[in-house]
Formats: sequence, structure tokens, C-alpha cells
Amino acid sequence: ATGQGVLYGEYLPNAQGEDVVSGVRTPLSLDEFKELHPQLHNQLLAIVDKLEKHVFFDMQDVEFTVENGKLFMLQCRNGKRTAPAAVRIAVEMVREGLITEREALLRVDADKMSFFLHPSIDPAADKTVLAKGLAASPGAATGRCVFTPDEAAGEVGTGPVILVRRETSPEDIHGMKVASGILTELGGMTSHAAVVARGMGVCAVTGCKVR
Repeated sequence: ATGQGVLYGEYLPNAQGEDVVSGVRTPLSLDEFKELHPQLHNQLLAIVDKLEKHVFFDMQDVEFTVENGKLFMLQCRNGKRTAPAAVRIAVEMVREGLITEREALLRVDADKMSFFLHPSIDPAADKTVLAKGLAASPGAATGRCVFTPDEAAGEVGTGPVILVRRETSPEDIHGMKVASGILTELGGMTSHAAVVARGMGVCAVTGCKVR
């Protein structure tokens, strides 16, 4: 989400890809994966580094699985990214000599520059933290909490709303479109709520737990 040059992702043991994307379970972070499988984590780092710096010369979205203690790479593709992440990745790849300045400029989508205008919370402001979750999509939002997509859609024109769900699914899209923010109890950085919210430029927090 930020473009920082670190391995970023999730791992869900005893599951398949659909379990991660659906958001019905909250995955482990890759730091937790490292604690469980340090050697496999090092292998994953080495493979991703080779893909990005010697094969594709771009940030990669990779899928992997672990079976019987062995790491298997399933697929890779150029990763989707927010506008701030695109700028950071392009600049750092130029500095590393992986791409030219012209290539860097062509990789930043001009239509996404409005992302830099997302609202944010003043770090110096006094805050009362009620719950914590994963920063699935950038920004900040205020509004009245609603608990169904139909209720969110019905409140259009009456003021901003935050759609609060256990998890989201494609059937919730009409409510997600009109919400100023999305909050889910379950799911991770690659869940349905996270991916859709990032694509729409809507602030989202997933895997939220009351402190």
C-alpha cells in the first residue's frame, strides 16, 4: 500500500486461496509466517527479489503455497498499487538503476494522482482509540455507522456513512460505492473489502478488533 521496499502480504495455514480472498478468516502476517517457517521465508524473499530485480523490473504480486514443508510458487504478475506507492516504487527503482526516468514516469497513472488528496488524521491530534485493524485502503473517514449495504445505499444524500460488516462480498458493492469508509471484523489486506476499497479510493480497515 505504501510502496516500501519490503515483502508485504499474508499467509493462511490449512487453507486455499479462496479462503484468503473471501475474507472469512483473518490471515497471518508474513512476519508471523517468518516465525513459523524461517527457512521458507528466506526462500520466498530470494525468489521475489530475483523476479523484481532480474526478470520483470517491477513490483510483483506473487502467490505461493506450502505443502509438506516445501515452498511452491503458484504465479506472479505486476502488482497493483496506490498512487503514492507507484511514485515511491518508480523513484526507488530509478535510484537502484533498474529502470530509466522515462520508464518511471510512464508507470505512474496520472488519473490516480487524486489519491494524494485523500484526507488523513493529524498525527499530533488527540485521539481515543476504540479498536485496531489493518490499514487496508488509505485515507480517513467519518460518518454514521450502517450495517447493511442496502442501508448505506438508502442513506445517500443524508450524510456520510461508514459501512460496517463482518466481511464483504460482491453482493455488497452497491453499499460500498456510496460509503465514505468501510470497516470489517474479518479479512486481511487482500480480502474482498480491501481490494475493492483500494480500487475505488475508499478508506477501509479490515480485521478490526476492539481493544
